[in-house]
Amino acid sequence: MKDGFIRVASATPKVQVADPAYNREEMEKIRSKAADLQVKVLVFPELCLTAYTCGDLFLQDTLLREARRQLSLFVRSSTGSDMLIFVGLPWERDGQLYNCMAAVQNGRLLGLIPKLHIPNYSEFYEARHFHGGNETPVPVMYEDADNQIYEVPMGSRLLFSCLENPALVVAGEICEDLWNAAPPSTAHAMAGATLIVNASASDENTGKSTYRRDLVKGQSARLVCGYVYASAGEGESSTDLVFGGHNVIAENGILLAQSRLFTTGLLTAEIDLGRLHSERRRIGTFPLGQGKGYVTVPFSQKQEELTLARFVDPAPFVPADEKERARRCEEILSIQAMGLKKRMEHTRCRNAVVGISGGLDSTLALLVTVRAFDLLGLPRGNITTVTMPCFGTTDRTYENACALIRYLGTEFREVDIREAVRLHFRDIGHDGKTLDVTYENSQARERTQVLMDIANQSGGMVVGTGDMSELALGWATYNGDHMSMYGVNASVPKTLVRHLVRYYADTCEEQGLAAALCDVLDTPVSPELLPPSDGEISQKTEDLVGPYELHDFFLYYMLRFGYEPAKIFRLACLAFAGVYESETIKKWLLTFYRRFFSQQFKRSCLPDGPRVGSVAVSPRGDLRMPSDACGRLWLEQAERL
Repeated sequence: MKDGFIRVASATPKVQVADPAYNREEMEKIRSKAADLQVKVLVFPELCLTAYTCGDLFLQDTLLREARRQLSLFVRSSTGSDMLIFVGLPWERDGQLYNCMAAVQNGRLLGLIPKLHIPNYSEFYEARHFHGGNETPVPVMYEDADNQIYEVPMGSRLLFSCLENPALVVAGEICEDLWNAAPPSTAHAMAGATLIVNASASDENTGKSTYRRDLVKGQSARLVCGYVYASAGEGESSTDLVFGGHNVIAENGILLAQSRLFTTGLLTAEIDLGRLHSERRRIGTFPLGQGKGYVTVPFSQKQEELTLARFVDPAPFVPADEKERARRCEEILSIQAMGLKKRMEHTRCRNAVVGISGGLDSTLALLVTVRAFDLLGLPRGNITTVTMPCFGTTDRTYENACALIRYLGTEFREVDIREAVRLHFRDIGHDGKTLDVTYENSQARERTQVLMDIANQSGGMVVGTGDMSELALGWATYNGDHMSMYGVNASVPKTLVRHLVRYYADTCEEQGLAAALCDVLDTPVSPELLPPSDGEISQKTEDLVGPYELHDFFLYYMLRFGYEPAKIFRLACLAFAGVYESETIKKWLLTFYRRFFSQQFKRSCLPDGPRVGSVAVSPRGDLRMPSDACGRLWLEQAERL
């Protein structure tokens, strides 16, 4: 499938106990719906062809023979469809009965997966009827609906591998196998399976659905895989138990979809096989290549573009849930503050210097520094907060900077750098009127020099303010705001900076401070290096380099999962539908790649700073990229979009 996406489904048909013909017909109806939805892997519940609750009827030849016959009819009716389907049924071999899952595709039975762990406790006493299955596959004979007989492998160690899509490798386990201390799916993933299917019949009792959901999510996270769980539901006998048809689809710890209890039908979701493949490649300790005793069964599927119904978060760095976002903000602020605290303890430093502009980044850096000093038990007056007005400074940002200093109780120091910059212009022969990059960067470097020298005066440490989004784009003056003695914001993306400041405003007790923070949040992002227009900010960063919400989206998927430009573009168009036109997204995607590759030299010499998330650009481990790497491959692909 294009870009590694594949639609999978778990299905709960309404069944009749001990009536395989009725159950097959219901399953075929669901299969037809699944085909219309471009489903490529479909999973039915445990023993769904007979129903799970047949009890001692499983010992009757009549039922077993009819189950085989209805399976052969189901297999034949699948001819012409490349959907890989898993069907639960009892299977007799060598005089013993096994709880099995049959893999069916395009008129063929590909294999049989037996349940390994047979429960024998009160509500499930399968040991009365079934034996635990074999791991190593053995050949069994299968007679199809046209009386043709051929061998199929039977064993838990089966891998169903798609010839056209090597990233799709499917393996299965059945119900209790997942609850075992050593689930078969662990070995399956180590042997290369990227998608685990589970045919289950799990009864309902209070709270069990939550446990079941978390179990499936957790296993998908541990194994870095997709997991499709289908459970028995309506129609099963309610003599002692009730089955809720609770179906769950997860991907690497993320719940993609789950059905409501006591419903039947189809649950679908898209699994991103490319994401799983990238994650396994990134995790050097993931134990792949341990496929001893496994048999690989190839199958073929047409590769076609899938219309995605999958939710794509436009702000991947920012949790959508308000409570989770607040928890994450508190955690990140603590990580930043603890990093600075450790650095100050190690250097025996009791003073800090922060350049404050009234913008978001410097505000966050100051808030983190204040928190670190509180943790150290040092007076906030030991933080020298420096405003350095120059040609682009507006009254609004200056007043906000002064308000923050006042409410936080740090030392206020103002150094007007206008005259120093004019003198510098005269020294280098700049007319002071040409608003070029020299005009802008001279101010940024003068500010950094002032901060460093004040730090020398006080025996302090310059705390950096630049964020990760600026570093990714190279939107920092080399040896200007690019440099500090410890960069607390170095791994915080711009979209998250805003929420961290918002969280601080919402939780602080000082109303004046909260009001000042809110006004900072409402101020356009700007380096303020060009003269204002009618007293208002004239230089807006996002007008020049593009919206940070787009750049953060591009950055996340490029560095976190190694996605190609075309896939990032496709996801961005989905995530920002109705917000940005595709042409706009392409324009800024090209800008992102150009700047990302050309500006690596600035990231190669970053000061230390704490890592707060799964994406960072530190040259000491997170992004080991040569400064002269060529971006041609990425740019050419983006140009072709």
